[in-house]
Amino acid sequence: MKPTKSVKQLSTFSFPTKILFGAGALASLPSMLGELKIRRPLIVTDAGILPTGAFASLQKVSGGEWPVFSGVHPNPTVEDVEGAAHAFRAGRCDAVLAFGGGSPLDAGKAVRLRLKRPKLSLANYDWTLDWSGLAPFIAIPTTAGTGSEVGRSSVITVDGRKRGFFQPALLAAFVILDPELTAALPPRLTAATGADALTHCIESYTSPVFHPLCDGIALEGLHLIAQALPRAVKNGNDLEARGHMLIAASMGGIAFQKDLGVVHSLSHPLSTICGLHHGTANALTLPASMEFNAKRRPGLYHRVGVALGLNNPDDRTTIAFIRSFLEVIGLAPGLRHYGVKPSQFPALTTQALADSCHKTNPVPVTKKDLRQLYEASY
Repeated sequence: MKPTKSVKQLSTFSFPTKILFGAGALASLPSMLGELKIRRPLIVTDAGILPTGAFASLQKVSGGEWPVFSGVHPNPTVEDVEGAAHAFRAGRCDAVLAFGGGSPLDAGKAVRLRLKRPKLSLANYDWTLDWSGLAPFIAIPTTAGTGSEVGRSSVITVDGRKRGFFQPALLAAFVILDPELTAALPPRLTAATGADALTHCIESYTSPVFHPLCDGIALEGLHLIAQALPRAVKNGNDLEARGHMLIAASMGGIAFQKDLGVVHSLSHPLSTICGLHHGTANALTLPASMEFNAKRRPGLYHRVGVALGLNNPDDRTTIAFIRSFLEVIGLAPGLRHYGVKPSQFPALTTQALADSCHKTNPVPVTKKDLRQLYEASY
């Protein structure tokens, strides 16, 4: 008998990030920094974090002695990264500690690229260069959504467009997931960031890229989100729900190393052109995108529905559940209700087509399809 032909395509699986999880985990930060011989990290965050109890907790742990850069915008820009790099040098820092939502985490990762090669602008970034020896990076999220804390990439707005900077060296030295830091997050922001994690898990699972480890992680992330997100929105002090959402967000961040899909191609321009929160943009375009995909690939969302807790679901019942779920957590449908205008559709469509995420959508997407998806989400 002839031996069966082996699959020629090779796949690499990697989950190396060290994560400390649990209520009160922030207290372990000094000892964890000590293990890495880090003495003076730069705290990268945004201005909205400074008056919060979460930041007060960080200051208590740090003794208020570490330099702070708080100039990160909701959709971080090249200027934000440059400002953080300047603060790092001026403060004679030896590591970057990103504290906050996905924007500070992305900016914190990207600043290390500028510190490594100060003469190379982000606009001319070249991932093939030697990026070893980046400044150590510690990620402490105060929202449960992006999963950026465990990611190998950073999304920065360059010349008016969101651009992803991929580099395995961007991974954090360690991550702290402390649900106490998310307890004061308002319901609407809890919902929006949670919708981001939801979208990551759905899109990564249905991406055609082969990565069964990520598939399993995405499905369990969906299970956690379905149970925990409504509770976290209803009661911010439910630390079990908050903790499960932090874990689910990181699971979504790990899972989408498979890549994402058309929802993210639609949502990125909604942030840069219309100023929508990324998670909100995902929530508003997710149901129509799922319907688009399911029409062309029937049965695509069966296992998604099972993970969400539905009994013998099909595409229709799974998508109906997602619509209802988003409304229950306070994210009513309709781009029109969030300030998006039909006159912006041409510019949105052009940017969405240039975005790479739709290239790993379960089915091919054309420019006409993207325009119609904006209209269907309107």
